[in-house]
Amino acid sequence: MKFVLIQADGMPDRPLVELEGKTPLEAAKTPFMDQLVQSSEMGTINHIPKGMKSGSDVGNLSVLGYNPEKYFTGRSPIEAESIGINLEPDDICYRCNLVKIINKNGKEFMDDHSAGHIDTEISRKIIGALKEKLEDAEFKLYQGVSYRHIVVWKGGQNNLETTPPHDILEKNIIQYLPTGPGSVKLRDLMRQARIEIKKLKNLIPELKNSDCSDIWLWGQGKKPTLPHFKSIHKINGSVISAVDLIKGIGKLSGLNVLEVDGATGYLDTNYKGKVDAALKSLKKGDFCMIHIEAPDETGHEGNYRKKIQAITDLDKEVVGPIMEGLKREHNEYKICIVSDHPTPVDIRTHSYEYVPYMIFDSRLNKNNHNKDTFNERSANESNIVHDDGHRLLGSFLKS
Repeated sequence: MKFVLIQADGMPDRPLVELEGKTPLEAAKTPFMDQLVQSSEMGTINHIPKGMKSGSDVGNLSVLGYNPEKYFTGRSPIEAESIGINLEPDDICYRCNLVKIINKNGKEFMDDHSAGHIDTEISRKIIGALKEKLEDAEFKLYQGVSYRHIVVWKGGQNNLETTPPHDILEKNIIQYLPTGPGSVKLRDLMRQARIEIKKLKNLIPELKNSDCSDIWLWGQGKKPTLPHFKSIHKINGSVISAVDLIKGIGKLSGLNVLEVDGATGYLDTNYKGKVDAALKSLKKGDFCMIHIEAPDETGHEGNYRKKIQAITDLDKEVVGPIMEGLKREHNEYKICIVSDHPTPVDIRTHSYEYVPYMIFDSRLNKNNHNKDTFNERSANESNIVHDDGHRLLGSFLKS
């Protein structure tokens, strides 16, 4: 039995006036998901335990079968694992976003949490220059991908209050800056970075038109540990993603993290490369998770047209070819399609609604719902609701 989990990050949404009361998932062309769901179990599921913030860190731990209430220590240390940072016990790791902050009438607003999805080569020059100017015995900077980077505070504070920049788009940043013991040091680091970035844009031609104005520090935590995937489920597996967070969870769980050239985490990602890598991995292992980030990113942009495109592309470029490849190469297989959380375009951040999921089993030809489309409305009208999302994977992997 082969198992493929397709994680459509942030795909669920809310009905929009612009779409005559439909969600982007309902408005998108998804013939392959609709075909699958007619012979699938479908329901709704919650990956965000009560009292925890809705985010891809908590949500993806749950998607991969780990109870976030037990294993979550912060987003940034998971990403640090992905890029090979060896955290010491007293290190506090922070996500360092390159962002665009703008001034309106003397007040500062978060304009873009990704600095225009800044190119990795340009971000490398910015982080490289900031390392030279800002690093000291306490603070170390590490290069990531695009706008996603890492700051490690040696012997730092872990009980500060920080805010994800994608949660405060178009909002005045003053009330969302780090607060708590030691937060003055973080604020100073962010102020120094702004000064240096401004200088860099005057010195380096490639940076002159960059949307990057600042760094934003958030998602702190200490190094986590996870029990290995194989020790729990008795099978080998792989994970495919352009996002360091997902790669970090994969490494911590002992999954094989597959690198795909051209994987960007946006609309221009290499879908074919991801599908080919997944099908190839199933010749040796039995499980693969394919993570698709574009629905989440376009939700953060507040652009329903782009989100519809992201979902349409997911169906055409991932779901369809995976169906074809599994049918061609394997006698028995299962496909799960699920999301970690909604990212509604009207609020441009994560929300807390339950998300739709489906599980297709090639050996069966039945469903629990009598629906012919896969979307939020159809899933909510089915008779299956899971409150503890981290239990879904174990159910999916039962052969």
